Amino acid sequence: MPSGPDSLPQVSHPPSLRVQNIVLRRDGVTILDDVSLRVEADERWVILGANGCGKTSLMRVMAMYDHPSSGTVEVLGERLGRTDVRELRRRIGYMSAALGDQLRQDLVGHDIVRTARHAALEPWWHRYEPEDDRRADECLAELGVGHLRSRRFGTMSSGERQRVLLARTLMNDPAVILLDEPSARLDLGGREQLVRTLSELASNPSAPPIAIVTHHVDEIPSGITHAALMKAGTIVQRGPIDDVLSGESLSACFDTPLRLERRADGRYAAWGV
Repeated sequence: MPSGPDSLPQVSHPPSLRVQNIVLRRDGVTILDDVSLRVEADERWVILGANGCGKTSLMRVMAMYDHPSSGTVEVLGERLGRTDVRELRRRIGYMSAALGDQLRQDLVGHDIVRTARHAALEPWWHRYEPEDDRRADECLAELGVGHLRSRRFGTMSSGERQRVLLARTLMNDPAVILLDEPSARLDLGGREQLVRTLSELASNPSAPPIAIVTHHVDEIPSGITHAALMKAGTIVQRGPIDDVLSGESLSACFDTPLRLERRADGRYAAWGV
């Protein structure tokens, strides 16, 4: 029998997130058409595409808030439909403008974050332990908004809200973080602050894998490793970001001639030609 390190069995780990052959139909309209995406533990993805191409719908399916008409969704090897979706959803840190709109405006920052422990929208639906309170405060501090612990959500600025919601995604030490247009509704200063925060998160090797939806390349944080381009409900190109993003691929994706530039700091800019 061979011995030594080379003889050790190779352990195959499931991807952090996998959607395979997803089809989503609503009222006879196909919104997602045979979409597949695999996110590994060390990957940071951006999903780009024009308005109406299906990006938000794909995110909601990956976050398990919408069930696909067909296809499979798996988190750490556990499949939607074969496990308790309430438990599986807790393993996903999900942030979207729509989710923020569902939160009561008089909830304070601490409650906004700790409700993620049970993937809930209200703190009174569940009991919380002292460890939950400590973890919520830790997440707020990590995003630089510990001072918003007792501030009502409705009195926060747009940038402060986005940071609190981002802190919420970290509450459960998630297997994957999904951010649907996290810079939406922010002014230029707020957007740049958030992109810097996301760059730090994406560049942290101990952070979970991330997938970010946007339709502006200048909102792509540095540290993103992979990109997927969506058009008309399907993914038309995916892979390492250096292989996927180009003026030609963006022009085809957005149906307009575009030029792409990557700056020395890793950020992108695109403009029409």
